[in-house]
Amino acid sequence: MYKAWFTGFHNRKFKRPLTDIVYQDDDGGLLDVEHDLAALRTQSAEDWKALFDARWMSHEWPYSSGIWSKLEWVYPGIDLKNVVSFAEGGTNLWHAQRLGQELGVSNLWIKMCGNTHTGSFKDLGMTVLVSAVKEMLAHGQPIRAVACASTGDTSAALSAYCAAAGIPCVVFLPKNKVSPAQLVQPMANGAVVMSLDTDFDGCMKLVQDVTKDGSIYLANSMNSLRLEGQKTIAIEIAQQFGWELPDFVVLPGGNLGNVYAFYKGFKLMKDLGLFRKIPRLVVAQTEQANPLYRAFKNGWETYKPLKAKPTHASAIQIGAPVSIHRAIRAIRGSKGLVEKVTENQLMNASARADRTGTFSCPHTGVALAALEKLVKKKVIRPKHKVVVVSTAHGLKFAGTKANYHAGTLDRVRPTRRNIPIESSADSSQVLKALEKALKKL
Repeated sequence: MYKAWFTGFHNRKFKRPLTDIVYQDDDGGLLDVEHDLAALRTQSAEDWKALFDARWMSHEWPYSSGIWSKLEWVYPGIDLKNVVSFAEGGTNLWHAQRLGQELGVSNLWIKMCGNTHTGSFKDLGMTVLVSAVKEMLAHGQPIRAVACASTGDTSAALSAYCAAAGIPCVVFLPKNKVSPAQLVQPMANGAVVMSLDTDFDGCMKLVQDVTKDGSIYLANSMNSLRLEGQKTIAIEIAQQFGWELPDFVVLPGGNLGNVYAFYKGFKLMKDLGLFRKIPRLVVAQTEQANPLYRAFKNGWETYKPLKAKPTHASAIQIGAPVSIHRAIRAIRGSKGLVEKVTENQLMNASARADRTGTFSCPHTGVALAALEKLVKKKVIRPKHKVVVVSTAHGLKFAGTKANYHAGTLDRVRPTRRNIPIESSADSSQVLKALEKALKKL
C-alpha cells in the first residue's frame, strides 16, 4: 500500500527503486527518498499518532526500534527479515531545568542521541542503510562490501551494523584526527580500517572513487537512505512531547545531512496534517569549519567550500559538506538560522552543561554555545521551548574533556576546571581540604 523511491533532490522527474545502487540523478545531483503522500494520507493524523504510540518501545520485532516503529514513513515494503537493528532510538529527551534556568530558558530540553548502541545519532541512519543493503542483496545486487569516510562516529555505526548483518565493511579515517574511542570501534567490529594521511574531505573524495563501480556500496550521508532513519528523531521528539513541537531545535552541523533529516521529519508530519507549522532549525558551526554560516551571512548568494581548520569538535571539521544544498533548503524552509562559535566558547559551554550532569560531547558544546549566543541576542526568549540535540556520548571524547580540566587545550581558556585534590591519607588533612573545597561551591 505504502511506497517510497529515489528521486533527484533537484530533478524530481528522476525516479529509481530503493533497491538500485544509485547515489546521484542523471544530472549528477544528490538524491532524496520520496514517499507516496497520497497513500499515507489515507490514514488520518490521529491514526498515525495512535499507531506510533502503540508501538513505542515495544517488545515486538522490529518495532522495539524507534526507527522501525515508524516503518511506513521510513522504508515501506522492506522484507522484515532484512531489518538490521540494535533497538536504536527511543533516547532520552531530558528537561535540562538547571541549565535552562542559568541560561534564562526554563523550557530547555536536550535530546540525548548519544545514548544509543555505538554512542552517536549515526545509528539511526545506519540501521536503515544496512537493512537496505540486505534488501539489495536479496534482490541480487552484487555488493561485496559497504564503505564510508568518517570522522569517527559514522565508522563506528556502519561497522557495528555490518558486523550484525555479516556484511564486509571498509572505513576511511583521517590519520590522527579521531579519538581512540572512535578508532577502536570499527577495529573491534572487524572492519577494514584505512587510516589516511588527509582530512575528512580527502577521505570523502577517496570513498566516492572506490565505490564508483557499485561493487562496494557507499554509506556516507550523500546516500539519502541514511537520512530516512535520522529524520525519525524529529518525529520522536514530537511524540515524546505528547505530539507537540518545540519552537527551536539547535544542532551542530558538519556534513549537514542531519539538519535536512530533521527538516524532512518535521515537514512530513506537517504534510500529513499532524501539525500546521514546524520548529525553527538552528545549525551551529565552529568558526574553524563554518561554510554554511558564511553562506547564511551572505544571504545565500554565495557558497564556497573551505579548508577546515583543526577543532576540538572533530566530527564536524568539514569544509566541503556534501549536503550543503540540503541544509540551505532546511534552513530556508523552517525560517531557521545559522550561528558560529569559537573553540573557547564551545568547550566552556560543554563544561557548563556538564556541571548540570549532561557529560556532553564537544559537538553538543557547539550547539550549546550557539544557544547561549542566541539567548543573549534575544532571538531565543525565555518563553520558547527549545531542544538541543546532543549528537554523541561524552565518553567518546574523554581525552578532550580531561585535557580541558587539565588546562592544556589549544585556544581554550577553561572557566570551569575541576581537578582532583591531592592529600595525604590523614582524616584531619582530608577534612581541611574538603572544607576549603566546599566553600567554593
